[in-house]
Amino acid sequence: INQSIKKINKSINHRIPRPHQHNNHMAKVLTPEMYGNLRQGDASGFTLDDTIQTGVDNPGNNTQKQETTTTGNNHNHPFIMTVGCVAGDEETYGPPRRYKPSDKHKTDLNFENLQGGDDLDPNYVLSSRVRTGRSIRGFCLPPHCSRGERRAIENLSIESLDILDGDLKGKYYALKNMTEEEQQQLIDDHFLFDKPVSPLLLASGMARDWPDGRGIWHNDNKTFLVWVNEEDHLRVISMQKGGNMREVFTRFCTGLTKIESLFKDRGHEFMWNEHLGYVLTCPSNLGTGLRAGVHVKLPNVSKHDKFGEILKRLRLQKRGTGNTHTHTHTHTQVTTHTHTGNTHHTPHTHTHTHTHR
Repeated sequence: INQSIKKINKSINHRIPRPHQHNNHMAKVLTPEMYGNLRQGDASGFTLDDTIQTGVDNPGNNTQKQETTTTGNNHNHPFIMTVGCVAGDEETYGPPRRYKPSDKHKTDLNFENLQGGDDLDPNYVLSSRVRTGRSIRGFCLPPHCSRGERRAIENLSIESLDILDGDLKGKYYALKNMTEEEQQQLIDDHFLFDKPVSPLLLASGMARDWPDGRGIWHNDNKTFLVWVNEEDHLRVISMQKGGNMREVFTRFCTGLTKIESLFKDRGHEFMWNEHLGYVLTCPSNLGTGLRAGVHVKLPNVSKHDKFGEILKRLRLQKRGTGNTHTHTHTHTQVTTHTHTGNTHHTPHTHTHTHTHR
């Protein structure tokens, strides 16, 4: 028996990746024992190696002190420690265990409960946006999604979203039918996700068959958008020019509630459980999957040596104005530092309070 155990341990040690110097959460917690216990994979064939590949391939930046640890997809940003792993399906997060009866996720999508948010200074706030992700139960997540599943998700999304009416009425645009110029214009206007150049997308397998099965749906005013089959099955976004976050959040709640109902009418629920909340590809988005942000024009203070320190103290972070994978340019997007483990409406209150200051 002892010889057998030694052989097993030796075999595991030969296989285990060695990302100990990597700057991500996976590298900090993965042990040979954990690797040995979890490496069998789940029923769909998604293995632990698939889960952690993005963290193994992308060491991150260890040269500077880290300021935030909750973001899952900001590759090599000098102040952000990435998660270093992704989920391939709902089962990746495992069966419920070690939860107390009180460990339940709370969601509040009643926009009337939002306090403030309608008085952000338009002299500085260029635009406001709220986004979340949703995963459709019964399909693998993007890192493990087959071509057929991806196309089925796209078709289901088109059927559901085409029913939206009123201010939410819009149209779906498939990436494969767009010209390079049309795609780039939507990216430059901050409506469309970027091309799959992010190491997170590439290392995790989320860019397979690009652009097949991907696209964007938006209403006629381009204030309500749904990305299909990027990092998550769906990314639901409400955005508009100016600083009326209350109006943005109201549209977000209304549209998201309608979308969930339309998918249920077609026999498809969103992935959710009472302990984790909504299940998404990156663990940093578990629960709410929610982020609220504003694009602000700070031509002078953003050049100050202590600008990053000020943002950290206010629990805000600076991002690029394109999407999650971009760097900052002339304008700065300010979002809440914490977006994991909060109720849906909490981050909006923080964004309003801190940005208004």
